[in-house]
Amino acid sequence: MDITKFIEDWISVSNSYDTEKYLEFYHTDTVLDDPSVGRKFLGKQGVKEYFENYFIEYKTHAKKIAVVLEDETHAHLELEFTGVFSEGKLGGTFDLVFKDGKIIFAKADLI
Repeated sequence: MDITKFIEDWISVSNSYDTEKYLEFYHTDTVLDDPSVGRKFLGKQGVKEYFENYFIEYKTHAKKIAVVLEDETHAHLELEFTGVFSEGKLGGTFDLVFKDGKIIFAKADLI
């Protein structure tokens, strides 16, 4: 698996607001933990809720700042988010864990 390419495609699909394609990047048993919104989102249904509420609704656009590949199953991303939220622009991170070519765990946070 080419994690760098995976991440580039994942960000691109995120920015296109295509929910079904976005969900294809996630493992069935995924967990998305976002302390900045105060909860965990379980499975693809949870990720769908997160994506629709915090990306589509706020017209969030993600820009990759840096990617650190920790090993063949872990990556740390630094991103810049712009959208129709009060700050207009925010920094954030995603720590991703991969299983079977999909995201099995994601921790998202705002900086």
